[in-house]
Amino acid sequence: MCHWKRLKCDVGRSSVVELVPVNLLPDTPLKRVAREELPQHMQKAWDQSLALHGDTTFIEVFGHAPQAYDWYLQDFYSKFFYSGRIERSVVELVRLRLANIHGCAFCNRGDTLAAREAGVPQAQIDALAEYETGPFSEREKCALALADVMALTNTRGRITPALYGRLAAHFTDGELVELGVIMAMLCGMAKMIFAFDLVEKMPSCPL
Repeated sequence: MCHWKRLKCDVGRSSVVELVPVNLLPDTPLKRVAREELPQHMQKAWDQSLALHGDTTFIEVFGHAPQAYDWYLQDFYSKFFYSGRIERSVVELVRLRLANIHGCAFCNRGDTLAAREAGVPQAQIDALAEYETGPFSEREKCALALADVMALTNTRGRITPALYGRLAAHFTDGELVELGVIMAMLCGMAKMIFAFDLVEKMPSCPL
């Protein structure tokens, strides 16, 4: 469901009221853990979330399971996503592509910053929706095509022989499996945070 706000525009001597879509803020039914009750490292994350997103729902709900929060950041991200086995620019691009498809405002905001920190050019960030004709290497285009297959919205997505032929020209099978696991984790986490209503969503969010 999309939320709308009224926007008043002056046109000459007349005023026109337009309805424009707005992001959907989280409204989880789960209880929240107050900042002062969070572990110290999560209090820092709470502060960062407030500064970046203006919302702390994700941190407050994960405060009930700090071990799950730590596993997600330390094991998945630190040890796997950022392992260096696949260049950071590629994993950042596929993460941002999935966030765009899923319409996660919370994810897009943080993932865009991370992509910039990884050296991803703004031109690539702006061209993700049309990556096949955008300023990307063939390896990057292949990874993004795989992300489209893995997206939550593509319920019947699969690697066809034609797609595999394209992928195999730029990735080993081991790299493809690793990319697949990374995307599976990102998509699974997206489903969880949407189902639990923990993050801000864009009007375009299809889930």
